Amino acid sequence: MSEPGSLIRARSGRSAAANFHSFIINEIGAGIVSGRFPVGSILPRDAELMDMYGVSRTVLREALKTLEAKGLVEARPKVGTRVSPRSRWALFDHQVLLWHFEAGLDPVFIGYLFDVRRLLELETVRLAAKLRTADHIRMLYYWLQQMSVSRGMADSFALATLELHRVLADAAQNPMLRAALGVTEFTLAAAMPEGEGRDDDSFYEAAVLKRRNLVQSVEAGSVADAQACLIEAIEVDFDSAQARMTVASSPDAG
Repeated sequence: MSEPGSLIRARSGRSAAANFHSFIINEIGAGIVSGRFPVGSILPRDAELMDMYGVSRTVLREALKTLEAKGLVEARPKVGTRVSPRSRWALFDHQVLLWHFEAGLDPVFIGYLFDVRRLLELETVRLAAKLRTADHIRMLYYWLQQMSVSRGMADSFALATLELHRVLADAAQNPMLRAALGVTEFTLAAAMPEGEGRDDDSFYEAAVLKRRNLVQSVEAGSVADAQACLIEAIEVDFDSAQARMTVASSPDAG
């Protein structure tokens, strides 16, 4: 299972699988999401997959069960294992999101995620502004400070930002909102500038400023101000993600 922060760390290279079971899940799952195993196609037979990935039948079968639980495949008697329609995929699953990130930044998919993030986090800050405790406010300011000192270090900055949003979700006291943080993490990973250094000072400054305004509004218990500040913070991330995708799609990129 992918841990919180794994999407952000994937920016620096694909994470190594912990064991054969994780390896085969990652290989086939990433192959499905990237289109190497197209929707509607039948996966190679067990013997071929075992030879392809160097795993036992037991490991392969357990991996396929995990992928079936995530909605990516469906085993059919006398047919084989078919790749399911995308509408059946567990798109909020952290590992499925990771495979989408590794497959490359798709503008349409990222747009969908930002739409969902806005809806979820508007409710998060509404509740947080009403239910926050002194401990929540203390931790929000702590992670705001960590964001500030991490400017120019993209991964560290993104992880600190994710922690700030995690505290907001904790303050909302709704476990479903906390469980949906993978959406926020994906969009943060997509928004972060490439590499290290202070070439993107405007992004870092804006991201910190908008979150400082957000934290202050939550501290004051102002729902309307907190929601307005949240939208501004998300727009900073969205604009940065769009800029990254524009650069990636440029003929001169790479």
